[in-house]
Amino acid sequence: MKLALITLLPFLGAVFPVFSIRSGRNACASLAGAFTLAALVLLLTEVPAVYRGEVPAWSVEWLAPVGLRFSFFVDGLGLFFAALILGIGLLIILYARFYLDRRDPMGVFYTYLLLFQGAMVGIALSNNILMMLVFWELTSLSSFLLIGYWRHLPEARQGARMALAVTGGGGLCLIAGMLILGQIAGSYELTEILARGEIIKASPLYGPALVLILLGAFTKSAQFPFHFWLPHAMAAPTPVSAYLHSATMVKAGVFLLARLWPALAGTDMWFLTVTSAGLVTMIVGAWIAIFKDDLKALLAFSTVSHLGLMVMLLGFGTPMAAIACAFHILNHATFKAPLFMSAGIVDHEAHTRDIRRLGGLMTLMPITATLALVAAASMAGIPLLNGFLSKEMMLEEASHTAYAGTAWLVPALATLGALLSVAYSARFAIRTFLGPVRDDYPHHPHDPPFGMWLPVAVLVVPVVAIGLLPAIAEPVVIRTATAIVGGPLPEFHLALWHGLTPALFMSLVAIAGGAALFAAFDAANSLRLSLPRPEAKRLFDRTIGALVLASRRFIDASHAGSLQAYAGATIVAVVTVGLVAFFDAPHGAGERVPMAVNLPAVIAWAVLLGAALAIVLRHADRLLTLVLTSVIGLIVSLAFLQFSAPDLALTQISVEVVTTILLLLALNLLPKKTVLEKGLGVHLRDGAIALVAGLGIAGIAYAVMTRDFTTISDFHIAQSKPGGGGTNVVNVTLVDFRGFDTFGEIIVLGIAALTIFALLDNALRGAAARRLDAMRQGEEGKDAHPLILVVATRVLLPLALTVAAYIFLRGHNQPGGGFIAGLIVAIAYIMQYIASGYTFAADRARVDAQAMIGAGIIVAGLTGIGAWLFGAPFLTSTFGYVHLPVVGEFELASAMGFDTGVFLTVVGAVMLSLAQISRVEQRAEREPVPEGPMDIKLKPEEMPLPVPAATEGAGE
Repeated sequence: MKLALITLLPFLGAVFPVFSIRSGRNACASLAGAFTLAALVLLLTEVPAVYRGEVPAWSVEWLAPVGLRFSFFVDGLGLFFAALILGIGLLIILYARFYLDRRDPMGVFYTYLLLFQGAMVGIALSNNILMMLVFWELTSLSSFLLIGYWRHLPEARQGARMALAVTGGGGLCLIAGMLILGQIAGSYELTEILARGEIIKASPLYGPALVLILLGAFTKSAQFPFHFWLPHAMAAPTPVSAYLHSATMVKAGVFLLARLWPALAGTDMWFLTVTSAGLVTMIVGAWIAIFKDDLKALLAFSTVSHLGLMVMLLGFGTPMAAIACAFHILNHATFKAPLFMSAGIVDHEAHTRDIRRLGGLMTLMPITATLALVAAASMAGIPLLNGFLSKEMMLEEASHTAYAGTAWLVPALATLGALLSVAYSARFAIRTFLGPVRDDYPHHPHDPPFGMWLPVAVLVVPVVAIGLLPAIAEPVVIRTATAIVGGPLPEFHLALWHGLTPALFMSLVAIAGGAALFAAFDAANSLRLSLPRPEAKRLFDRTIGALVLASRRFIDASHAGSLQAYAGATIVAVVTVGLVAFFDAPHGAGERVPMAVNLPAVIAWAVLLGAALAIVLRHADRLLTLVLTSVIGLIVSLAFLQFSAPDLALTQISVEVVTTILLLLALNLLPKKTVLEKGLGVHLRDGAIALVAGLGIAGIAYAVMTRDFTTISDFHIAQSKPGGGGTNVVNVTLVDFRGFDTFGEIIVLGIAALTIFALLDNALRGAAARRLDAMRQGEEGKDAHPLILVVATRVLLPLALTVAAYIFLRGHNQPGGGFIAGLIVAIAYIMQYIASGYTFAADRARVDAQAMIGAGIIVAGLTGIGAWLFGAPFLTSTFGYVHLPVVGEFELASAMGFDTGVFLTVVGAVMLSLAQISRVEQRAEREPVPEGPMDIKLKPEEMPLPVPAATEGAGE
């Protein structure tokens, strides 16, 4: 449970900053930091167990049939990454408190930051790959919010969209790859997948799974050719850049490759693909970084280069390369996050990040400059700093790696990447902080408040400490690399001096070459400008533009606004699939003998067929079509009765009455006839589609009914009384066995009613109201509220409500229930609207229909939640028998509460639809409708003369 709480704490913390900001910026930052600190402390309590070689785990079932579980575990790799995420996150929270302007919504920022933090911790600790995918997508969404935090900036909005498009597209590939991986391994639990590496690599699906997983990892970690999104994400505030794009999010892809290393590494496909991507990314990113004038852009491309270095090491597939990768992940986080924060300090104080406008800041900002110079030297791989040690290990592993039979290629390219890193590190450090003080800064710079440079100093301490005493990092590296490799490690020691090795000479060449390249920057820049320079952003924009254009053309062609075309395409697709399945399977005659034909059935069938044909031929007449549709519904309800389904018959009849009346009201707002349709060819085409589909459905029905089969209904019938406490198996199924389905259906019903309300609300005013008024027919009747109808509905109302109550109460054991009772009540109220008018009925309504819908869903939901109090799953029902004097023994079932929710939702949905249609009717009237239940509108000349005041009451 502790592991789940560690993941949950940042999500819980995300709720509070938007409210606590009212108490001040310090309170907001403190509260956000408190949740991160609590999660970090809980995580550190797992350190002793992990370092003893144990793997603490916790899991609980979620969706067991599909293999999805709340499953967490922590080993050396998960502990390492989660500690980085929470530890650096805590420093970023402090840094952001002083970095963000008072005009920035700090509460919103911390909410986004904690959402991202929780998602990253979830990735690090997930033991179920399906759950990991959920967290993976959450990182893409939350990073989108963080990158676009300054939404008033166009570059921030574009950077956020680009990051989401690239990482989201990669995430879709990753989902497919992980599903394949789980199928190969026979489990979605990571611990089981990692133990079945040989089975996975021997599978014919290994290749597709690997490619899809690598696409997900490469897009997230900005590997070539997906590297372009990361620099454009630098439009985000610097705390975001320091957190997401140096220490956490972009390393998620590296983490995924490290996590799956035992299951996927060790093949030629892995080596060639991963190593190639890492090498190219390392060199391309470093080369671009040298010539960037924006500090954050330079650091962004340097991050791309270092991510390529990590991926390349994992691609080598050797335990020592995994050790070097783990060490460099640690070192990179400790020097790159301070560099981003230092760039943010420079921008915050000097009001520019342009290297060409900086220089001499060592004199004006000594604390910031000192910290930044140390971190930059580590990034360059200068001795006595931690970056030098992991760079040496990388070069050592590269020197032993042959590529395509060539022993010198990988060492040469690795040395070139290290050389370029020296050049861009030197340009960042020297051009920004050294040299003479200028007099043309946009703003006079000085060291920031303590709260801004303290996080930088905290991270620079391990840069120096590990560089001087590398042994202090050895336990972390060993435990992390052991988890990556999934087994014992070769003997190694982290040390400053390993003798005169090839790596040492390669490092010396890199430092000397980098210094020379920095000195010859102008010549190198001229060379760069003379070479073809494909702009990744331009290519991305063109690709997106082409996709948008193609999508619009496809949408314009396929979404012509014709319901007839949509229905035809859907039916053709269904028929095609059915025909393929039919001809692909063996056929045989059914064993069951059909029932004997009787005269009433033939008559009903003939009426059904005649009504269906009449609709086809006379569908232009809206009123006649509605009447014929009701006839078909009535025949269907008779068929239900014939086959002993009284519940369905009651429901069908009730639904027919309600929908017919509501549609009649709606049709009153429309012309009597529909517009003329297309020619004979279209009718023949549509008729052929309908005929084939109808024959197919008839064939399926005949095939099913002439064969013996077993369904889950046998279980429902057997368990209806002992398991659900009712003899009406239909009602027990709806409110118990399949209560979750019913709960979803009433939610959909409520949404549909609210949608009708919202759509018709526009018809009450403006152009829509005028169009409705123009389409209305002239007044045909003078008696707005017939006396017989008014009296009949008054008498029937209490009777109908009594019947509804009876139907509701008997539903668990006899035909009836909440749904049918709700329809009966709705019919009773509909009759009041029809007989006495909208105003009369609406004035007497005591419950708001929208509130009734909400109450119904809440009651049904609370009934389901109540089962949790007794340790049972959601919507588990119970029943018992109660004995009362006089009344005797009777049954009480918790499902009655759920049925009450169904009843309220049905009544509310119908009444809301009726009320809104009536409002539209009333607004569209050319003349006022009498409010009294028996008033008759008279012509002016028929109006009686007013009685003089003096004669009033004279006859009394």
